[in-house]
Amino acid sequence: MTAIKLIVGLGNPGPQYSQTRHNAGAWYVEALAQTYAIPLQLETKFFGVSGRGLIANKDVRLLIPNTYMNLSGKSVGALATFYKILPDEILVAHDELDIEPGTVKLKQSGGHGGHNGLRDIIKSLANCRDFYRLRIGIGHPGNKNQVSDYVLGKAPADQQRAIEESIEEALRHTEDMVSGQHDKVMQSMHAFKAK
Repeated sequence: MTAIKLIVGLGNPGPQYSQTRHNAGAWYVEALAQTYAIPLQLETKFFGVSGRGLIANKDVRLLIPNTYMNLSGKSVGALATFYKILPDEILVAHDELDIEPGTVKLKQSGGHGGHNGLRDIIKSLANCRDFYRLRIGIGHPGNKNQVSDYVLGKAPADQQRAIEESIEEALRHTEDMVSGQHDKVMQSMHAFKAK
């Protein structure tokens, strides 16, 4: 039961991207910072905004890279190296094309599944894939040629509500994730579907 010491929320920097599907991971970490009153500050040496606070009585760091998505590993690698955080103590929250809006899943290890942020993080962690992933469903456009425009576009109101509900569900399980109760989280959270 490995405790989580770093929670990363992936997205693209800048106001033009802040409301796009690709920023779902960043939305989760922003919500987490608000829920646990953890101030996020720009940390240039970590190429992102980060904060530190107690979640489930454990010392946890939050990070939202301010690199573009395909360079997320630069930020994650810098912070993890500096604080000696191991890959299996990291939870990366990201948008997931392969599951529908309104669902959220937790898994450990695996490939990048074509996600450029995960690809770069794996590379930055010396090709170690042992970190946990919080996969926030955004659905798929149905055509692989439309994926780029889709993830960099805003979801329609009903899908956005479903995504926000799945993030709220993830928030309810965060303390168990941080405490290392990953099987318990998977059983409960994976049964969730936004109304």
